[in-house]
Amino acid sequence: MTSELPLVSVIVPAYNAEDFIAETLDSVLQQTYGNLEVVVVDDGSDDRTAAIVAAIGDRDDRVRLISQGNAGVAAARNLGIAQSSGSLIAPLDADDLWHCSNLERQVACLLTHGESTGVVYTWSLDIDESNQLTGDFHASKAEGMIYKLLLCHNFLGNASASLIRRSCLEQVQGYSVALRAAGVQGCEDWDLYLRLAARYEFRVVPEFLVGYRKIVTSMSADLSQMAKSHDFMLRSLKPQSQLPAYIYRLSYSSFLMYLARQSDEQRQPRETIAWLRRTLKFDPLTPFLRLSFYWLWLHSLAQMLGARCQRTMGRRSAAIGRDAVTRQARGTTAQPQPEYWRQPPMKPQPQFQATGVALSPTTWRLRLTIVITHLLQRWL
Repeated sequence: MTSELPLVSVIVPAYNAEDFIAETLDSVLQQTYGNLEVVVVDDGSDDRTAAIVAAIGDRDDRVRLISQGNAGVAAARNLGIAQSSGSLIAPLDADDLWHCSNLERQVACLLTHGESTGVVYTWSLDIDESNQLTGDFHASKAEGMIYKLLLCHNFLGNASASLIRRSCLEQVQGYSVALRAAGVQGCEDWDLYLRLAARYEFRVVPEFLVGYRKIVTSMSADLSQMAKSHDFMLRSLKPQSQLPAYIYRLSYSSFLMYLARQSDEQRQPRETIAWLRRTLKFDPLTPFLRLSFYWLWLHSLAQMLGARCQRTMGRRSAAIGRDAVTRQARGTTAQPQPEYWRQPPMKPQPQFQATGVALSPTTWRLRLTIVITHLLQRWL
């Protein structure tokens, strides 16, 4: 039965990924879809990444290690694809996780549609270093020819949420190494999705089957770099399309709003406000239609005010401490200071589960996100 199913080549570019690569590969090897191979491309790592992958490959012959000098994520993905054999390609970042049924559901979806479908994607949840959910997610029900919508908003969200026909990848010549050459890495997966969307239909498996890891050392955490990469990508696409200028403005404003949200998560209120101002520079209208625009402004101002209050209280506490030392030196007993607040106990956070039941929260944010992308697709 397995041999009758198409071979899926899982392509994993890895650079200094020793902290997460074993867990990532474990989530692949636990897939309920059996006909797969795993090609890990070590992109010039100087840690134990290659040794860890080699050890896993010794235990499971489905895992194969390829090494190259550091050439960037796009070159690593292209090399892995060239050295693989599957008719279906499943990209996976070296620190992300898959639910055990991810490939099975994506392949089933792809096989039910014709050759006009080039990509199947699924929903993803953002996770941190401990696999705990951060609260952010990527979800949409957009299907068909979705080029305009995808240009305005990368609703796939990451490189690990897609299954792609090899024949379609060959037609668009794989991942672009131009971003690395220009020193603006970051949007390679979005760039590929757009070139695929210009020719082929997309389909969705509407379940949360991917854990997308967000950590401070990841490429996506460098917000300035991501902004430059997005700008380079759009400038490269413009000569090839005759789309109205407002679509590009919407793409800029949507992405800058995303960067503002990321900055807010990193607790950088001044930078958040700076991204919001840049959003208005590119698009002085649509940001005011977003509730998150007002929330980010208010939250950033509140954080700045809170930091100022903390500094004031810190100076007062230092003065109280000096006064206590003075009283002690004089032989008087310092009065205990009141405890102004208590830190509430930490609640256990939900984690992304690579096995078991797929997560499918039905929050108002999820429903609202799906409605907005649906309306935007119809409008475009």
